[in-house]
Amino acid sequence: MLKLKNSALQKMILQAERDYPCETCGLLLGKYEKDLRIVFGAYETPNANPDRKNDRYEIDPKDYLKAEKKAREFGLEIVGVYHSHPDHPDRPSQFDQERAFEGFSYIILSVSKGKVVSYRSWELIDGRFREEPIDIFG
Repeated sequence: MLKLKNSALQKMILQAERDYPCETCGLLLGKYEKDLRIVFGAYETPNANPDRKNDRYEIDPKDYLKAEKKAREFGLEIVGVYHSHPDHPDRPSQFDQERAFEGFSYIILSVSKGKVVSYRSWELIDGRFREEPIDIFG
């Protein structure tokens, strides 16, 4: 299960709408508590995919390291990734699944005509994505 601070969600929504029609992306900063991931912040990263920004995202390892450093400053860690699907549903693609890691949450925001219309979170379990419930707080 994912607990998500409302301010982090709002930041992701604004970013996804701003970057439309390209995919946007970033990292989820939070804490692990047993089977729960608690997200306190969204760390925006540029989409580093050089060729297919409309339907692929890529996070540069340097940006990942910057996010790790920022998380540590607040006593947090990276607990997941978020990205948008412009004019597509908020479910993972085969490409998303192939690049995912177990133990992370993956929030996908569906953006239609420049507005976020839905979002869901997924976790990789035994090599397959399963939807996880989201509890919004604060």
